[in-house]
Amino acid sequence: QLQLVESGGGLVLPGGSLRLSCAASGSTLENYAIGWFRQAPGKEREGVSCISNSDGSTWCADSVKGRFTVSRDNAKNTVYLQINGLKPEDTAVYYCAASWLYTVLTSEYTYWGQGTQVTVSS
Repeated sequence: QLQLVESGGGLVLPGGSLRLSCAASGSTLENYAIGWFRQAPGKEREGVSCISNSDGSTWCADSVKGRFTVSRDNAKNTVYLQINGLKPEDTAVYYCAASWLYTVLTSEYTYWGQGTQVTVSS
């Protein structure tokens, strides 16, 4: 069974950058579309980016477009989320998830990691 582990979160100053990693075990990650989601305190989980399992197509939410970049390294069985120009409103727990479908619908994602905290504060 596919297992996902996120890493790379932390405390960063506004304007800073982070690279989140989503490492997979138990199965081959390239078979899955991978989504990145975040959940801030008191808010619903929202999708921020995803990458397909076929042609490498990517999608980013309007709120992060131009600042977030998703990529995958199938040889390392890992997907990355590069986050630049961090803002305080980006503070959240970030999750990666795997789906058989390339979609932004949270309900279509079957496998989830435990999350990594990103805090943007001066």
